[in-house]
Amino acid sequence: MRIVADTGRCIGAAVCALAVPEIFDQDPVEATVVVLDPAPPPETHEAVREAVERCPSGALRVDGSTVSART
Repeated sequence: MRIVADTGRCIGAAVCALAVPEIFDQDPVEATVVVLDPAPPPETHEAVREAVERCPSGALRVDGSTVSART
């Protein structure tokens, strides 16, 4: 699993950071997503996928393909 974040698309909702704080954080100035571990350990994959799917802006992707259908 590899996580890719589009900070230009991120709206700073922090859904990901609240769901999996060991993997996602927010930039203290821009309030956009910061991926702490772009290749997270297997035990976090399910939680990461769920956080990516819940991203309201669709700014997160996993494995180079979009998980969210939002446009």
